[in-house]
Amino acid sequence: MNLDAFLIPPAETARRRGPHDRIVMSSRVRLARNIRKAAFPGWAKKAERLRVLELIQPAIAALPEMADAFFGTMDRLSALDKQILVERHLISREHAARNAGSGLVLNRPETLSFMINEEDHVRMQALSPGLQLHQAWAIINGADSALEKKLDYAFSPELGYLTACPTNLGTGIRVSAMLHLPGLVLAEQINPIIQSVSKLGLTVRGLYGEGTEASGNIFQVSNQMTLGESEAAIIQRLEKVLNQLIEHEENARASLLERKPKLVYNHVGRAYGILANAHSISSKETMNLLSLMRLGSDAGLFPELDRALVDELFILTQPAHLQKQHSEKLSTEERDLLRADMLRERLRLISRPVIPPPAAAEGGLDKPAD
Repeated sequence: MNLDAFLIPPAETARRRGPHDRIVMSSRVRLARNIRKAAFPGWAKKAERLRVLELIQPAIAALPEMADAFFGTMDRLSALDKQILVERHLISREHAARNAGSGLVLNRPETLSFMINEEDHVRMQALSPGLQLHQAWAIINGADSALEKKLDYAFSPELGYLTACPTNLGTGIRVSAMLHLPGLVLAEQINPIIQSVSKLGLTVRGLYGEGTEASGNIFQVSNQMTLGESEAAIIQRLEKVLNQLIEHEENARASLLERKPKLVYNHVGRAYGILANAHSISSKETMNLLSLMRLGSDAGLFPELDRALVDELFILTQPAHLQKQHSEKLSTEERDLLRADMLRERLRLISRPVIPPPAAAEGGLDKPAD
């Protein structure tokens, strides 16, 4: 099956909505599982990985929610297709580096995916827009329970599910949310927030997980350990922290608009000016400027701008998605030129940000003296 024809168009993906999606862009629940008496993928030889793949793939394909799913082996997917899957957060960067003996099963709505022979024999994940951890957990828990009836999982009564990495031992669950936090970044509060979250046993990573930076002011927050705590308790604890982060971000935005409106208008206005007029722009700069456009949209500075357009451009301006639109191999410089062309075209009908009068912006502080 052709991956390009299977994947949902970015415009449709960008229109999906969920609770608190101004700040929480998506929720994810991932489970790590392994087959009893089979070597972990990192230790297994090719023949063993192929055997495990042939055992697991039919079991996943038989799940009702995987009807009409995409199945591909990593050695047959092109490097470009793998990178597109990474950019859409449907597989990990580590899985994209796998070859023979590793595979992917992805359902039609792109809400449920299975990485076979990544770090573990099965890495399954459920994705939901906005803050919907419980919905994502219900999806993945049902799939996992059905699979456990067909596959002999490696499980210890004392330790729980056995995994390749000790930090996944126990429940094997990793619960995370992707947050857009430009307010906290502009208010220079993000570092203390990250430190506080870390003290609560959670971890904060960049856009593509471990070892990546927070491009576009987007951060991933997830649990660190999976042993000694139930899945429900982990989800509840993370959701509590996420609600606090939402409140902090909302407060930071409101405070900036009240006390330092010119700072916000300057950042948003410059972002619009560059994106709508640049003739060469990098992926990293685009992400950071689109983040500010998204902030401006949420603040009502772009009355005719639908936030879905910004979210779509987050996807389309990524290197692999940009390359996919052109048959010839593009250099970094050529991508930067084409990215700028796309942005100018897509933003040409969006007027510059509408800035409230000083009295409205400053809460009446600039009234003339009597």
